[in-house]
Amino acid sequence: MTNSTTDATTRFLALPDGQLAYDDQGSGPLIVAVPGLGDLRQTYRLFTPLLVSAGYRVITLDPRGQGESSAGWPDYSPMALGDDLKILIDSLDAGPAILMGNSYSGGAAVWTAAHHPEQVAGLILIGAFVRDARVTAVQRLMMRVALSGPWKVSGWLAYFATLFKGGKPADHSAYLARLRANLSEPGRFEALQAMLRATRSPVAAQLSEVRTPTLVLMGHADPDFPDPQAEGDFIAGALHGQLVMVEGAGHYPQAELPQRTASVVLDFLKVQQQ
Repeated sequence: MTNSTTDATTRFLALPDGQLAYDDQGSGPLIVAVPGLGDLRQTYRLFTPLLVSAGYRVITLDPRGQGESSAGWPDYSPMALGDDLKILIDSLDAGPAILMGNSYSGGAAVWTAAHHPEQVAGLILIGAFVRDARVTAVQRLMMRVALSGPWKVSGWLAYFATLFKGGKPADHSAYLARLRANLSEPGRFEALQAMLRATRSPVAAQLSEVRTPTLVLMGHADPDFPDPQAEGDFIAGALHGQLVMVEGAGHYPQAELPQRTASVVLDFLKVQQQ
């Protein structure tokens, strides 16, 4: 499996504790898109071309420990990733940027907007976690068992597969093979486990500080939330943003229903540019 377009340029941002890999495509207003925990920047492979063709420059970033970014960081919290996003935008000298965060990285995007508002023109939060989830002791034990031992990568991929409710992309099998190979590399799964342990309470405490225009996208059938509508209402209310429920989608609307999701995103961006 290759990148979504042939003109994508992969670059690396050097930081004191490692380097971050990102693809740079298109020209125009800047969008920085980040995947969720245990995923790759290529989750946007079907989505990015739609934004590029609409006149945007799209950066898709592998967070710490994921994809082609290095592993072995001392901090895998969403706050650390949020600070990385600020440094990345600074290095591009093309901000302010629209930050697009899926799942775990949604909290990082909120952190950036709260602490570096001058560099963030808007937030697009897709199935985002911006506060700690309520997990029972039984659920925590089941997750620990599933994600430890020699079966841990297979356990994660089995869980990952359950999050697609709006249909899987045609290249989904190839994508899973690529993800499996990546998570099997030294340090990758340890990074994933560190992210699972990280708290988002500092992000939740900053929600009221954000004044950035915000679009909240939630898959109507997202199994990562007991009640996706209620979580979407909470996030949009806390950030004074707009909520759109993507009918039929699970946790990854950008991969499951890219055309429909891009249409909503482009409508939001059009309003912000007026």
